[in-house]
Amino acid sequence: MNDHVTQDPQALLDRLDAAATRYETPCGTGRMVWRLWDTSGGTAPVVVLFHGGAGSWRHWVRTIPVLAEQYRVLVPDLPGLGESDFPPDGDNADAVAAIVADGIDAIIGIETRYDVVGFSFGGTMAACVGALRGKRLRSVTIVGSSGVGPLGSAVELLKVRHLEGEERRETHRENLNRLMIADRNKIDELALLIQDWNTVRSRLRTPSLSRSGAILRAIDRLQAPLNGIWGELDAPANPQAPKRVAALRERCPSADIRIVPGSGHWVAYEAPETVNAMLLEMLARTRD
Repeated sequence: MNDHVTQDPQALLDRLDAAATRYETPCGTGRMVWRLWDTSGGTAPVVVLFHGGAGSWRHWVRTIPVLAEQYRVLVPDLPGLGESDFPPDGDNADAVAAIVADGIDAIIGIETRYDVVGFSFGGTMAACVGALRGKRLRSVTIVGSSGVGPLGSAVELLKVRHLEGEERRETHRENLNRLMIADRNKIDELALLIQDWNTVRSRLRTPSLSRSGAILRAIDRLQAPLNGIWGELDAPANPQAPKRVAALRERCPSADIRIVPGSGHWVAYEAPETVNAMLLEMLARTRD
Protein backbone atom coordinates (compact mmCIF):
# COMPACT_ATOMS: atom_id res chain seq x y z
CA MET A 1 0.00 0.00 0.00
CA ASN A 2 3.06 2.27 0.31
CA ASP A 3 3.24 3.47 -3.31
CA HIS A 4 2.89 7.24 -3.24
CA VAL A 5 5.29 7.63 -6.15
CA THR A 6 3.12 7.18 -9.23
CA GLN A 7 2.51 8.64 -12.66
CA ASP A 8 -1.24 8.76 -12.02
CA PRO A 9 -2.14 10.64 -8.81
CA GLN A 10 -5.86 10.00 -9.18
CA ALA A 11 -5.22 6.26 -9.41
CA LEU A 12 -3.14 6.45 -6.23
CA LEU A 13 -5.95 8.19 -4.36
CA ASP A 14 -8.50 5.74 -5.73
CA ARG A 15 -6.43 2.74 -4.63
CA LEU A 16 -5.90 4.16 -1.17
CA ASP A 17 -9.58 5.01 -0.84
CA ALA A 18 -10.60 1.53 -2.01
CA ALA A 19 -8.38 -0.05 0.65
CA ALA A 20 -10.35 1.68 3.42
CA THR A 21 -13.66 0.90 5.07
CA ARG A 22 -16.00 3.88 4.97
CA TYR A 23 -18.08 4.90 7.99
CA GLU A 24 -20.62 7.64 8.60
CA THR A 25 -21.48 9.10 12.01
CA PRO A 26 -23.87 11.90 13.01
CA CYS A 27 -22.92 15.55 12.48
CA GLY A 28 -25.95 17.42 13.73
CA THR A 29 -28.72 16.40 11.34
CA GLY A 30 -26.11 15.45 8.76
CA ARG A 31 -23.21 13.04 8.56
CA MET A 32 -19.51 12.92 9.22
CA VAL A 33 -17.50 10.68 6.86
CA TRP A 34 -14.62 8.49 8.05
CA ARG A 35 -12.18 6.00 6.51
CA LEU A 36 -10.48 3.17 8.37
CA TRP A 37 -7.43 1.32 7.09
CA ASP A 38 -7.00 -1.98 8.91
CA THR A 39 -4.84 -4.87 7.77
CA SER A 40 -4.79 -6.48 11.23
CA GLY A 41 -8.35 -7.78 11.43
CA GLY A 42 -9.13 -5.39 14.27
CA THR A 43 -6.22 -6.29 16.54
CA ALA A 44 -3.75 -3.44 15.94
CA PRO A 45 -3.83 -0.27 18.05
CA VAL A 46 -5.76 2.70 16.68
CA VAL A 47 -4.32 6.03 15.58
CA VAL A 48 -6.68 8.79 14.42
CA LEU A 49 -5.37 11.40 11.96
CA PHE A 50 -7.01 14.83 11.66
CA HIS A 51 -6.33 16.89 8.53
CA GLY A 52 -5.82 20.63 8.28
CA GLY A 53 -8.13 23.51 7.46
CA ALA A 54 -9.63 23.56 3.96
CA GLY A 55 -8.57 19.92 3.82
CA SER A 56 -9.71 16.31 3.88
CA TRP A 57 -8.28 12.86 4.65
CA ARG A 58 -6.09 13.40 1.58
CA HIS A 59 -3.73 15.59 3.60
CA TRP A 60 -2.38 12.32 5.04
CA VAL A 61 -1.92 10.48 1.74
CA ARG A 62 1.82 9.94 2.36
CA THR A 63 1.38 8.92 6.00
CA ILE A 64 -1.59 6.53 5.93
CA PRO A 65 0.18 3.69 4.07
CA VAL A 66 3.16 3.74 6.44
CA LEU A 67 1.17 3.85 9.68
CA ALA A 68 -1.26 1.24 8.35
CA GLU A 69 1.53 -1.34 8.43
CA GLN A 70 1.41 -1.24 12.25
CA TYR A 71 -1.84 0.47 13.21
CA ARG A 72 -5.50 0.71 12.47
CA VAL A 73 -5.58 4.17 10.88
CA LEU A 74 -8.85 6.08 11.25
CA VAL A 75 -9.13 9.35 9.29
CA PRO A 76 -12.19 11.59 9.02
CA ASP A 77 -13.18 14.44 6.84
CA LEU A 78 -13.71 16.90 9.69
CA PRO A 79 -17.12 18.61 9.99
CA GLY A 80 -17.71 21.24 7.32
CA LEU A 81 -14.81 19.96 5.21
CA GLY A 82 -14.38 17.31 2.52
CA GLU A 83 -17.41 15.03 2.36
CA SER A 84 -18.65 15.80 5.88
CA ASP A 85 -21.62 18.04 6.55
CA PHE A 86 -21.44 21.38 8.33
CA PRO A 87 -21.68 21.14 12.13
CA PRO A 88 -24.52 22.77 14.11
CA ASP A 89 -22.08 25.13 15.91
CA GLY A 90 -19.28 25.80 13.47
CA ASP A 91 -17.89 28.70 15.50
CA ASN A 92 -17.10 26.61 18.57
CA ALA A 93 -14.03 24.34 18.46
CA ASP A 94 -15.13 22.35 21.51
CA ALA A 95 -18.55 21.68 20.01
CA VAL A 96 -16.98 20.49 16.75
CA ALA A 97 -14.53 18.29 18.70
CA ALA A 98 -17.41 16.71 20.62
CA ILE A 99 -18.95 15.56 17.32
CA VAL A 100 -15.57 14.14 16.31
CA ALA A 101 -14.99 12.36 19.64
CA ASP A 102 -18.48 10.82 19.52
CA GLY A 103 -17.75 9.59 16.00
CA ILE A 104 -14.59 7.83 17.15
CA ASP A 105 -16.55 6.16 19.96
CA ALA A 106 -19.18 4.95 17.51
CA ILE A 107 -16.60 3.36 15.21
CA ILE A 108 -14.08 1.76 17.59
CA GLY A 109 -16.12 1.51 20.79
CA ILE A 110 -15.88 3.38 24.08
CA GLU A 111 -13.33 1.03 25.66
CA THR A 112 -10.64 1.21 22.97
CA ARG A 113 -7.69 3.49 23.68
CA TYR A 114 -6.16 5.42 20.79
CA ASP A 115 -3.64 8.06 19.69
CA VAL A 116 -4.56 11.26 17.87
CA VAL A 117 -2.41 13.20 15.42
CA GLY A 118 -3.60 16.54 14.04
CA PHE A 119 -2.20 18.73 11.28
CA SER A 120 -2.70 22.53 11.51
CA PHE A 121 -6.41 23.02 12.40
CA GLY A 122 -6.46 19.27 13.02
CA GLY A 123 -4.09 19.91 15.92
CA THR A 124 -6.83 21.92 17.62
CA MET A 125 -9.20 19.00 17.09
CA ALA A 126 -6.61 16.52 18.38
CA ALA A 127 -6.02 18.50 21.57
CA CYS A 128 -9.74 19.09 22.15
CA VAL A 129 -10.59 15.40 21.63
CA GLY A 130 -7.73 14.52 23.98
CA ALA A 131 -9.14 16.84 26.63
CA LEU A 132 -12.62 15.37 26.21
CA ARG A 133 -11.57 11.72 26.42
CA GLY A 134 -8.82 11.97 29.04
CA LYS A 135 -7.01 8.73 29.82
CA ARG A 136 -8.49 6.92 26.82
CA LEU A 137 -5.88 8.77 24.76
CA ARG A 138 -2.42 7.19 24.60
CA SER A 139 -0.88 10.34 23.09
CA VAL A 140 -1.70 13.62 21.35
CA THR A 141 0.54 14.88 18.53
CA ILE A 142 0.10 18.28 16.89
CA VAL A 143 1.75 19.02 13.55
CA GLY A 144 2.21 22.59 12.30
CA SER A 145 -0.55 23.85 14.57
CA SER A 146 -1.19 27.52 15.29
CA GLY A 147 -2.70 28.91 18.46
CA VAL A 148 0.11 27.75 20.76
CA GLY A 149 2.17 30.96 20.76
CA PRO A 150 2.56 34.32 18.99
CA LEU A 151 0.70 34.78 15.74
CA GLY A 152 2.88 34.32 12.67
CA SER A 153 2.85 36.18 9.40
CA ALA A 154 -0.42 36.49 7.50
CA VAL A 155 -0.23 34.45 4.30
CA GLU A 156 -2.08 36.09 1.43
CA LEU A 157 -3.59 33.53 -0.94
CA LEU A 158 -4.85 34.08 -4.47
CA LYS A 159 -8.52 33.55 -5.35
CA VAL A 160 -8.97 30.33 -7.28
CA ARG A 161 -12.61 29.25 -7.34
CA HIS A 162 -13.50 31.33 -10.42
CA LEU A 163 -10.52 30.08 -12.45
CA GLU A 164 -10.31 27.16 -14.88
CA GLY A 165 -7.73 25.09 -16.70
CA GLU A 166 -4.04 25.97 -16.59
CA GLU A 167 -4.66 29.29 -14.82
CA ARG A 168 -6.44 27.47 -11.99
CA ARG A 169 -3.68 24.87 -11.79
CA GLU A 170 -0.89 27.44 -11.61
CA THR A 171 -2.77 29.48 -9.02
CA HIS A 172 -3.03 26.36 -6.86
CA ARG A 173 0.71 25.89 -7.31
CA GLU A 174 1.39 29.45 -6.16
CA ASN A 175 -0.91 29.11 -3.13
CA LEU A 176 0.66 25.81 -2.14
CA ASN A 177 4.10 27.42 -2.29
CA ARG A 178 2.98 30.42 -0.25
CA LEU A 179 1.21 28.47 2.47
CA MET A 180 1.92 24.75 2.45
CA ILE A 181 5.11 23.55 0.74
CA ALA A 182 8.38 25.48 1.06
CA ASP A 183 10.21 23.74 -1.79
CA ARG A 184 8.34 24.60 -5.00
CA ASN A 185 9.92 21.58 -6.71
CA LYS A 186 7.96 19.31 -4.35
CA ILE A 187 4.59 20.63 -5.52
CA ASP A 188 3.76 17.69 -7.76
CA GLU A 189 0.64 16.54 -9.60
CA LEU A 190 -0.68 14.75 -6.53
CA ALA A 191 -0.40 17.88 -4.37
CA LEU A 192 -2.21 19.94 -7.01
CA LEU A 193 -4.99 17.36 -7.31
CA ILE A 194 -5.48 17.22 -3.55
CA GLN A 195 -5.45 21.00 -3.22
CA ASP A 196 -8.11 21.44 -5.89
CA TRP A 197 -10.40 18.76 -4.45
CA ASN A 198 -10.06 20.15 -0.92
CA THR A 199 -10.58 23.79 -1.92
CA VAL A 200 -13.89 23.12 -3.65
CA ARG A 201 -15.30 21.43 -0.54
CA SER A 202 -14.04 23.80 2.17
CA ARG A 203 -16.86 25.47 4.13
CA LEU A 204 -15.77 25.65 7.79
CA ARG A 205 -13.88 28.79 8.83
CA THR A 206 -10.99 27.04 10.50
CA PRO A 207 -8.51 29.93 11.05
CA SER A 208 -10.74 31.56 13.67
CA LEU A 209 -11.15 28.23 15.47
CA SER A 210 -7.40 27.66 15.45
CA ARG A 211 -6.80 31.12 16.96
CA SER A 212 -9.67 30.91 19.48
CA GLY A 213 -7.52 29.67 22.36
CA ALA A 214 -9.23 26.27 22.33
CA ILE A 215 -5.99 24.40 21.69
CA LEU A 216 -4.24 25.88 24.74
CA ARG A 217 -7.24 25.31 27.00
CA ALA A 218 -7.30 21.70 25.81
CA ILE A 219 -3.55 21.17 26.22
CA ASP A 220 -3.85 22.30 29.85
CA ARG A 221 -6.42 19.53 30.41
CA LEU A 222 -4.60 16.70 28.64
CA GLN A 223 -3.92 13.51 30.57
CA ALA A 224 -1.92 11.96 27.71
CA PRO A 225 1.64 12.74 26.57
CA LEU A 226 1.93 15.62 24.10
CA ASN A 227 4.14 15.67 21.00
CA GLY A 228 4.70 18.41 18.43
CA ILE A 229 6.19 18.61 14.93
CA TRP A 230 6.79 21.77 12.87
CA GLY A 231 8.46 22.41 9.57
CA GLU A 232 11.37 24.82 9.93
CA LEU A 233 9.92 26.99 7.15
CA ASP A 234 6.27 26.75 8.23
CA ALA A 235 4.79 29.82 6.52
CA PRO A 236 1.85 30.48 8.90
CA ALA A 237 4.20 30.30 11.89
CA ASN A 238 7.20 32.24 10.61
CA PRO A 239 8.85 34.39 11.76
CA GLN A 240 7.40 33.28 15.10
CA ALA A 241 7.97 29.53 14.82
CA PRO A 242 10.79 29.40 17.42
CA LYS A 243 8.65 31.44 19.81
CA ARG A 244 5.72 29.08 19.30
CA VAL A 245 7.89 26.08 20.07
CA ALA A 246 9.34 27.84 23.13
CA ALA A 247 5.87 28.80 24.36
CA LEU A 248 4.65 25.22 24.04
CA ARG A 249 7.71 23.84 25.79
CA GLU A 250 7.22 26.30 28.63
CA ARG A 251 3.56 25.36 28.94
CA CYS A 252 4.23 21.61 28.71
CA PRO A 253 7.88 20.87 29.60
CA SER A 254 7.44 17.14 29.08
CA ALA A 255 6.29 17.53 25.46
CA ASP A 256 8.44 16.01 22.71
CA ILE A 257 8.74 18.74 20.09
CA ARG A 258 10.64 18.33 16.80
CA ILE A 259 11.56 20.68 13.95
CA VAL A 260 11.91 19.32 10.40
CA PRO A 261 14.66 21.26 8.59
CA GLY A 262 13.93 22.89 5.24
CA SER A 263 10.23 22.00 5.21
CA GLY A 264 7.06 24.04 5.23
CA HIS A 265 3.60 23.84 6.77
CA TRP A 266 2.34 20.62 5.10
CA VAL A 267 5.39 18.88 6.45
CA ALA A 268 3.93 15.36 6.33
CA TYR A 269 3.63 15.73 2.55
CA GLU A 270 6.84 17.64 1.88
CA ALA A 271 9.07 15.46 4.09
CA PRO A 272 7.12 12.20 4.51
CA GLU A 273 10.04 9.92 5.31
CA THR A 274 11.20 12.19 8.14
CA VAL A 275 7.76 12.85 9.56
CA ASN A 276 6.61 9.24 9.32
CA ALA A 277 9.72 8.08 11.19
CA MET A 278 9.08 10.69 13.89
CA LEU A 279 5.45 9.67 14.24
CA LEU A 280 6.27 5.98 14.51
CA GLU A 281 8.84 6.72 17.20
CA MET A 282 6.45 8.95 19.14
CA LEU A 283 3.57 6.48 18.87
CA ALA A 284 5.74 3.52 19.87
CA ARG A 285 6.52 5.06 23.24
CA THR A 286 2.92 4.75 24.42
CA ARG A 287 1.83 1.71 22.45
CA ASP A 288 -0.09 -0.80 24.60
